[in-house]
Amino acid sequence: MSENYDFNVAYPTLRPSMMGANAVCASQPLAAQAGMKMLMLGGNAADAAIATAIALTVLEPSGNGAGSDAFAIIWDGKKAHGLNASGRSPAAWTPDYFAAKGLDAVPTYGWDAVTVPGAVSGWVALAKRFGTLELTTLAQPAIDYARNGFPVSPLIGRLWEIAVKKLHNQPGFMKCFAPEGRAPKIGEIFRNPALADSLELIAKTEGEAFYRGELAEKMVAHSQTHGGALTLDDLANHKADWVETMQQSFAGGSVHELPPNGQGIATLIALGILDKLNIGSQPVDSVETTHLCIEAMKLALADLDQHVTDSEHMFFDPQLFLNDDYLAQRAKQIDRSKASDVTYGAPRPGGTVYLTAADSSGMMVSFIQSNYMGFGSGVVVPGTGLSMQNRGCGFTLDTAHANCVAPNKRTLHTIIPAFAQDAAGKPLMSFGLMGGPMQAQGHLQLALRVMLYKQNPQAAIDAPRWRINGGRQVAIESTFNHNTLAALRAMGHELIVEDPLGGHSFGGAQVIVTNPAGGYLAGTESRKDGQALVM
Repeated sequence: MSENYDFNVAYPTLRPSMMGANAVCASQPLAAQAGMKMLMLGGNAADAAIATAIALTVLEPSGNGAGSDAFAIIWDGKKAHGLNASGRSPAAWTPDYFAAKGLDAVPTYGWDAVTVPGAVSGWVALAKRFGTLELTTLAQPAIDYARNGFPVSPLIGRLWEIAVKKLHNQPGFMKCFAPEGRAPKIGEIFRNPALADSLELIAKTEGEAFYRGELAEKMVAHSQTHGGALTLDDLANHKADWVETMQQSFAGGSVHELPPNGQGIATLIALGILDKLNIGSQPVDSVETTHLCIEAMKLALADLDQHVTDSEHMFFDPQLFLNDDYLAQRAKQIDRSKASDVTYGAPRPGGTVYLTAADSSGMMVSFIQSNYMGFGSGVVVPGTGLSMQNRGCGFTLDTAHANCVAPNKRTLHTIIPAFAQDAAGKPLMSFGLMGGPMQAQGHLQLALRVMLYKQNPQAAIDAPRWRINGGRQVAIESTFNHNTLAALRAMGHELIVEDPLGGHSFGGAQVIVTNPAGGYLAGTESRKDGQALVM
């Protein structure tokens, strides 16, 4: 029954958990409505997720666009399937390519920050394998919003204003996103007719125009005009990959993440370490529990930063990081009484938008796509409305590092979808959290609260969060108990206390949990503009 989840526990919020036979959660209300419309048309959770994702490229351009990358985990009713729709670097990219331009790092903005965009291939792959409706139908809400306009929501409006100040010199940006010479005001109707035309073409050709046709030609021409390396072959050779998920046992069930190049492996490492420490003996918001979670996550992030890149280029098999002996070894490095400075291990043999949808047949989809930083590279291809991500700046030019730039290589990615099963192997939760390096940390905190402490999804989302910044420095929300904050400081944690409503640095979460009584429980970020819809 639904009483298996604690509905008495609550943190400051205006939202209860939503309940229904079908559910869609997204970071923008109109996008969630686009997904729900597909369910009402007879579509399934995959259709709902795709429609929501495409709509978000219009409604939340600060976080994603048609030039983004994407990842997904799909529970088809029997099994979890992983989808990696992140793009690779242009074939010309090497450390020498950037050195010849006088650069000591891959740029953050401009065409030299842009890898092949993968999101479109993700929509197409998901639709072909699991969808039931035509891509033209799934894209129609987004096309309508782009062509006819939509009111700019509060958080997105604030991020848009910041981006205009930062990206006004990037090619194509102002003409597309600030045609009046300024960011649109909150509540103002914004139209992007060029993007409407592009999305219509993408849907009609099932992505061919984007990777091998008219839109591909425009992207490459613009790149060449501004000194970029992207070629028609780079785009034509791209494909999304279906992959097996990686799993870690936790709280009697298991958590699924995608294998590298994403950072989800850090969540699994940290959960595995916590399992070795018998986490759960103290209350979830206690000093003891919070300390152990922070310390486990620090170890996992150290491994992530040192070792993770495109799985084809890693020095160690990713599965070795989840080896039982390795996790036990890492757990022994944690001091239960004080904060520590951690380093990476070496296992040896012996700007983002997140959305989730679930339907009455049992299909659940965990989906994420992102520009990386707000509005990505700032590049917008003229006459198309296509804004480009800046994933390339995730590479390093250090030739000794696993994530060194190389031709046709996927960089370490921050965006990660997540999924969980219960002890019987049945689907438990589709969940995710936006916010760059916060994502793996947020996944751990959500899994801990829902799976181990049985908090309802909205309470788990509204609970105070922490975020490791590096070393002993930890940002922590001011809604934590002040005695807990004092005790953590006494243990050596260097805390930066932040207002949870003062920004978006603690991420924005969406969660759908299966209701033991039938249907789903859904929650969405009350700190943000997001919405959970059920029916």
